[in-house]
Amino acid sequence: MLKQLSDLLLSLLAVMLLSPLLLLTYLLVKCTSNGPALYWSRRVGRCNKIFLMPKFRSMRIGTPQIATHLLNQQANPDSFLTPVGSFIRKTSLDELPQLWSVLKGDMSIVGPRPALFNQDDLISLRTEQRVHTLKPGITGWAQINGRDEIPIPQKVALDAYYLAHQSVWLDFRIILLTAIKVLRRDNITH
Repeated sequence: MLKQLSDLLLSLLAVMLLSPLLLLTYLLVKCTSNGPALYWSRRVGRCNKIFLMPKFRSMRIGTPQIATHLLNQQANPDSFLTPVGSFIRKTSLDELPQLWSVLKGDMSIVGPRPALFNQDDLISLRTEQRVHTLKPGITGWAQINGRDEIPIPQKVALDAYYLAHQSVWLDFRIILLTAIKVLRRDNITH
């Protein structure tokens, strides 16, 4: 109950404070590439329920719906980026619309990052470790401990650690460390 209330209050506060940045990012995406500024990604939520998660679109229309690191097997992921895609990803501005998912109740501020609907290996490991019982988050323990740099089994182990140790204080620590890492652009590979 406390987590739901803090999610609601923090996301409302963030939307109010970041509304100029949200508008600017929306305009940057809209003015530099064809198509909608928002991309609605099919993601796996609590108890493996699929939901639609908004992001500012950083990839061109028609990009395969697979994890970015898997695009390496098909082509250079950078070739799919919009003109501002790299910038909004490295600054994590593409993630800001997920505040809507928090307000809607599909996500939390802190929790394991939501898997794509087709990341069967990640979904399976999270289900084995009961991590699937958590609401996914905008940021999480795995994000501050490696983000894009860590393999899936290690990511799930970090998510399981969060499940076992979750608290208001751990959430606060994760939020603080996320802000620091975003400002430093730590562990962002794409």
